[in-house]
Amino acid sequence: MDILAMARGLAAHSEARQNAIAQNVANADTPNYRARDVASFQETFQATNHTQLRATRAGHLQATGSTAVSPRIIDEPGPSTPNGNTVSLETEMLKSADVKSAHDRALAVYRSSMNILRTTIGR
Repeated sequence: MDILAMARGLAAHSEARQNAIAQNVANADTPNYRARDVASFQETFQATNHTQLRATRAGHLQATGSTAVSPRIIDEPGPSTPNGNTVSLETEMLKSADVKSAHDRALAVYRSSMNILRTTIGR
């Protein structure tokens, strides 16, 4: 079931990144606003995913069993406009397309895994 946790993590990462992009676009004319982005999924998932044994019930192995992904927001370097703003609408549109692709990938993995599980149980 690790593949489902990874798909869930990728979808959550895509959501957080899309929110950061939306904030950047909304503040494109705000003086001294610094464009922000989310750390890469690989970096975020590796930092929060522990491959040691996981608990199946409370008190089992004294582990939490959590695989939640909490993306961290980072300042994005780049040239600024005369008012100090670093948002580039073209860059934000390209990032938005990448986010949509990642989210679609997460849904495809989830859908495929569910189909395999349904086939396994004979439905």
